[in-house]
Amino acid sequence: MPVSRRHVVLGLAVALAGCGKVRESKLNPFNWFRKSKPRETIVLPGAETDPRPLVDTVLSMQVEPIPGGAVVRARGVTPTQGWWDAELVKQDVEEEGVLVYEFRLQSPPDRTDVSTQQSREIDVAIYLSDVKLQNVHEIVVQGAKNARSARR
Repeated sequence: MPVSRRHVVLGLAVALAGCGKVRESKLNPFNWFRKSKPRETIVLPGAETDPRPLVDTVLSMQVEPIPGGAVVRARGVTPTQGWWDAELVKQDVEEEGVLVYEFRLQSPPDRTDVSTQQSREIDVAIYLSDVKLQNVHEIVVQGAKNARSARR
């Protein structure tokens, strides 16, 4: 049975009309998390298990979708230069659908200079699989003075 030109045009029109819906739907991984916004810090009960201090200020945070999951990236600024061993440390939170990470790092062993803000910025990232993100609707990264979050 030959396919007529009318059927082809109709099929293309239907396919293109659906593209706008997919772009805005939750099926599109680029829509999973929006830009981060400032958020109130979450006070966690219990003793801290990590002796490293929190980063002074969380400047930015974003969730970037990749095949099989997403990468959470955060940038913080420290009071002086020389901070190292930065890591996002997962915290146990009772609130359903919220992942909270503390931005922890090691202080310099000796006294260091202050210099420019750019020289004191530190980036850190962590990979989260689709399985870990399945029921998550908000990711929070906390520092000593502030927190940032990204929501679905």
